[in-house]
Amino acid sequence: MNLVLHMVFSFLSSVAFGIITNNPKKSLVPCGVTGMLGWLIFLGVRLNGNGIGVGNFLAAFGIGCFSVLFSRIFKMPMIIFNIPSLVPLVPGGPTYKSIRDFVSGANESGFDNLLIVIITGGAIAGGFMMTTLVELLLKKWRNIYLNKKNNVSET
Repeated sequence: MNLVLHMVFSFLSSVAFGIITNNPKKSLVPCGVTGMLGWLIFLGVRLNGNGIGVGNFLAAFGIGCFSVLFSRIFKMPMIIFNIPSLVPLVPGGPTYKSIRDFVSGANESGFDNLLIVIITGGAIAGGFMMTTLVELLLKKWRNIYLNKKNNVSET
């Protein structure tokens, strides 16, 4: 039951952010699916005992891959699927706690929460960079393979 709640709310948060950012209507369900799958990757990695950085990195990588897939299926820019799908991963709670702790004078706790925010943000950025790198490598390999195949068939 708990997993179903995670799935439903991660789907709804991604769709709601897609509505707020005025995404096209036909992209809302794929945004929700991408956000839900990213959150499930994060949960699976975290439940296996890995840290928050690894979970966010792999979830962002998964979101990037699904965004590439949906952008090709629906012939829309990848960013339409990326941004709303990231909403479940955004560290809003630790950010709030960090600011609250700094204001109340609990600097040590504030720095702990700030470190979580920085690790999460860096992991998300790294996951998206890795998606871009893998996409570029696949395009390059495909072009090399097609060029070899065309050169063989011409001779």
